[in-house]
Amino acid sequence: MNTGKERSGELWVLGQARRLGFGKNPLRRRSDRIEAVVLWCGLVVALLLIPVAAAIGTGISNASEESAARQRAVLHEVKATTLEDTATAVPSAPGDVMSRAQVSYVDANGVAREGMTSVVIGTKAGDEVTIWLDHSGNIVRTPRSGADSSAFGTSAGFLMLAGSWLLLWGLVRLARVPLDRSRTREWENEWRAVAPRWLHGQK
Repeated sequence: MNTGKERSGELWVLGQARRLGFGKNPLRRRSDRIEAVVLWCGLVVALLLIPVAAAIGTGISNASEESAARQRAVLHEVKATTLEDTATAVPSAPGDVMSRAQVSYVDANGVAREGMTSVVIGTKAGDEVTIWLDHSGNIVRTPRSGADSSAFGTSAGFLMLAGSWLLLWGLVRLARVPLDRSRTREWENEWRAVAPRWLHGQK
């Protein structure tokens, strides 16, 4: 069983190698050579897209972190006390672990205030949470952390790479359409030339 699988794997590798132009084959047509060039170009471009996607992901991550750093520089971080129990809160979307809850806090001017913020589902009333305030003392969204910026950049780079590979695969497949048609016409012409002699020889 294993020997058969290994043989099938070897045949597949050899077949792909021949498609890429390796090995001598007197039956290889001009369309086959063009197809080999197209496949090689596609392979090279696919490999070059890896560092490009990594660079784009890194750039997005750095830009996201710089933006978050600017936000943290103008915002004010304070401690707040939850006024609601979110143990029975229902997630707004599948997999969401955050819920809105009312909290009390003291702004930068020493004024006691209340507002709404996002807390982890299960937070009890009276728990202490961290919130961010703008210059007016209003609660704002928490700036993105460095880990979140890195994850965002990595995800963007991966999606860019996957999308580029998918587009490249489609272009390669599209480029093979006229080559397949050309091979079909050549086979038909050769068959018209060979069939009469072959059929005559069978009589």
